[in-house]
Amino acid sequence: MLLPQEIIRRKRDGHTLDAADITAFINAMSSGSITEGQVAAFAMAIFFNGMKRDEAVALTLAMRDSGDILDWSDLPGPAVDKHSTGGVGDNVSLILAPIVAACGAYVPMISGRGLGHTGGTLDKMDSIPGYRSQPDNALFRKVVHEVGCAIIGQTANLAPADKRFYSIRDVTATVESIPLITASILSKKLSAGLNALVLDVKSGNGAFMTRNRDAVSLAESIVAVAAGAGLTTTAVLTDMNEPLALAAGNAVEVRNAVDFLTGDRRDTRLEAVTLALAAEMLVSAKLAPNHKAATDKASEALSSGKAAEIFGRMVAGLGGPTDFISRTRHHLAVAPITHEVKAAQAGYVAAVDTRAIGVAVVTLGGGRIRPQDPIDHAVGITALQPIGARMEEGEPIALVHARTDADAAAAVKVIQAAYGFSERKPRTIAPVLRRVGP
Repeated sequence: MLLPQEIIRRKRDGHTLDAADITAFINAMSSGSITEGQVAAFAMAIFFNGMKRDEAVALTLAMRDSGDILDWSDLPGPAVDKHSTGGVGDNVSLILAPIVAACGAYVPMISGRGLGHTGGTLDKMDSIPGYRSQPDNALFRKVVHEVGCAIIGQTANLAPADKRFYSIRDVTATVESIPLITASILSKKLSAGLNALVLDVKSGNGAFMTRNRDAVSLAESIVAVAAGAGLTTTAVLTDMNEPLALAAGNAVEVRNAVDFLTGDRRDTRLEAVTLALAAEMLVSAKLAPNHKAATDKASEALSSGKAAEIFGRMVAGLGGPTDFISRTRHHLAVAPITHEVKAAQAGYVAAVDTRAIGVAVVTLGGGRIRPQDPIDHAVGITALQPIGARMEEGEPIALVHARTDADAAAAVKVIQAAYGFSERKPRTIAPVLRRVGP
């Protein structure tokens, strides 16, 4: 077995690493017997030289095996999950998990917090009073068994090697490496004991992968490595050149999700992406013979009210209010200040700087600048006008919910600058771009 510095040297010089050497390096990283400098050098070597599929599979499995692996074999149906690469106004998970559960699958959804300008599912769920986003394993299993889904955060014992590796990558400019992103995502999902996984890989100015070709490369890498690791995985490429929901924040996105589930309001692009992912999950779980049948099944779960009922039961089962669906607005925090963002000119909305919208939420207090920063769940942005909307000068293009007038005024400026207008109605990009997988 090679010394850590020899493993680094081999990868630095462009050689293919043996699975045993990769496993030894990850084990040494987990035990603390190698330095952060050595981990950083290893990450940088991979960043510049990449990894073959078998190397990425070995890295993924080694990180998975650094902690606990959940077992859902006692469930009466398949365990499936979805992972998103992150976006703005992306509250899909809150809607998708109960839809798929209503169709007969079980969704033990382990989610993350906000990263950079993108919102985190866990931060959204934490805006619900009493909701336990970090339950013990017994409660997690109980809710999944009894309700069909549970949205929680990663526990300390699931893929702990990934946590250390990521924290070092984050400060050494090695985050944007496809094999390292692949291993990071899949190590956590493999440790969750799933039967099938569907990826929502986003592309556009509000995504981490701004170029479509990079998003395709990432999707193909994850699907291939997951197959090598024994997990049935497909990917759906979706557009993030404008916010997905017409709300961005935490409590405001939860309200938007409940409105979607109950049928009070369903944003068009959000519905298209949610149903595409639901269909993919149901086909992967062998609960529908094809995507048409799966989409019909998911639509019925929505229209019948069963998905909304399951979301309410999940919230109650994890400590939230028992009447959350019927009294959503009563339970969620509301920011004290609201300011309209007015269109600077007349015309059609032709472009939205989606990343700027996400940054505006962060500066309002709805996201983190440092990992230890608290979240203000009440703040955010609603009534975001989509690309193609016809606006008159001075008409509101969004509504800012803020803690102070100064915060609101600053956000208004950012959002106004994020919107571009044209005299002609622009061509809109389809929300669902393509599928990647077997």
